[in-house]
Amino acid sequence: MSVTVQSVVDRAQTVLQDTTGVRWPVVAELVLWVNDAQREVALLKPDASATNSTITLVTGTKQSIPTGGNRLLKVVRNMSAASNGTGKRAVRVVDREVLDAQTPDWHDPTVAGDAAHTAIVKHYIYDEANPRNFYVYPGVAGSSFLEIIFSSNPVAVAQGGTLSIPDIYANAIMNYVLYMAYMKDAEYAGNAQRASSHYQLFTASVTGKGQLDAVSSPNTDQRQPLPPMGRS
Repeated sequence: MSVTVQSVVDRAQTVLQDTTGVRWPVVAELVLWVNDAQREVALLKPDASATNSTITLVTGTKQSIPTGGNRLLKVVRNMSAASNGTGKRAVRVVDREVLDAQTPDWHDPTVAGDAAHTAIVKHYIYDEANPRNFYVYPGVAGSSFLEIIFSSNPVAVAQGGTLSIPDIYANAIMNYVLYMAYMKDAEYAGNAQRASSHYQLFTASVTGKGQLDAVSSPNTDQRQPLPPMGRS
């Protein structure tokens, strides 16, 4: 069952001892801070708002994630169509310096050989300094489609709605709301410290989940060498 915005607001109001919303108005402040919190979570842990999508590529090497996306997380595979397509060749990340050294003209649409622009992508290049864009190798010529995973902007929610990021972040969102509420009254004794404590709880919850995900990921087993054939 999805966590409702109202349930997060109710819990925050209980902590604040303001269940009637006199000091901290529900819609004007608390719900606004719920939305702020969702965006902060997506900023600290981009895969909290991960979205799978099949995109249509443009001609050439430079591509972009869909509007409303924050950053590319992964390119998965070629697809046969923009919707209801079947999976085709997998796409692997590669270092730009390797391509630039081996095939300096790989961006040129007239390049020949393995780098000749075609409809099937073999590799992609991603730069953290340019998170909404990526490059494909070989470049695109014709109709090409890729399945990608990207971090999207969390959908803004209303008081009667549900969180637009996974429920597991509900406690973190509540702590962010409390942080903002106490910051509003930071001039009163103890509130600045309370605000700081709740923000620390917020960041610890979000970043701690990232560390746990890394440890518990199925990919962790890939670090172990494969046993010899015929042995388990």
